[in-house]
Amino acid sequence: MARKPPRWYFSFGSAYSWMAYRDLTARYPDVAEAIEWRPFWEPDDAHHDDLESSGVRLPYVELSREKFLYVLQDVRRLAVERDLRMVWPVDRSPNWEVSHLAYLVAADHGRGRQFVDATYRARWQEGLDISSPEVVAGIGAGIGLDPALLGTAWQDPEVRARGLEALDASYRDGVFGVPYFIDGYQRFWGVDRLPGFVSEVRHRMAAATAAAR
Repeated sequence: MARKPPRWYFSFGSAYSWMAYRDLTARYPDVAEAIEWRPFWEPDDAHHDDLESSGVRLPYVELSREKFLYVLQDVRRLAVERDLRMVWPVDRSPNWEVSHLAYLVAADHGRGRQFVDATYRARWQEGLDISSPEVVAGIGAGIGLDPALLGTAWQDPEVRARGLEALDASYRDGVFGVPYFIDGYQRFWGVDRLPGFVSEVRHRMAAATAAAR
């Protein structure tokens, strides 16, 4: 069986995933280019029911008040360490399908990385509601894509089917939170585990280069 490429699971809803994105692209651009980027999100009711009927149960746990307050403090510390100015968004009725399914479409058009960057910036630095199709459409326009194409991706049956496949893949990969990094049998969870993942990937890349000589 062929070895799967190294990959990381990200979510626009996670501040820790945002931090990992910033670190990955700024500190380890070679690894960022060498790995697969896969979205992970809490599905809407229709996708949730489809997954349940297939025996897929994604491990979502609602944050307690105490843990939420801790995360607020912790994320702000991480932002200060990275000299980032952030805005904590207010999620009144989040629909994560809107932004994450739009990512799949942006990636199809060679703008996946640009979409990730713009969406993280919109949510965590500008405080915009990325559950809004209008906001996501504006992000699409900003990266040179048809705004309607991205703003309506979450309603497109073909894109929704691909989203279901993406969530099923995360289940099979054992993903239980983000950021989540995988290289072979090695799993790394959390932004603080990124350096270990980078080390594994670079070691494997060096070994492959040496073997090809």
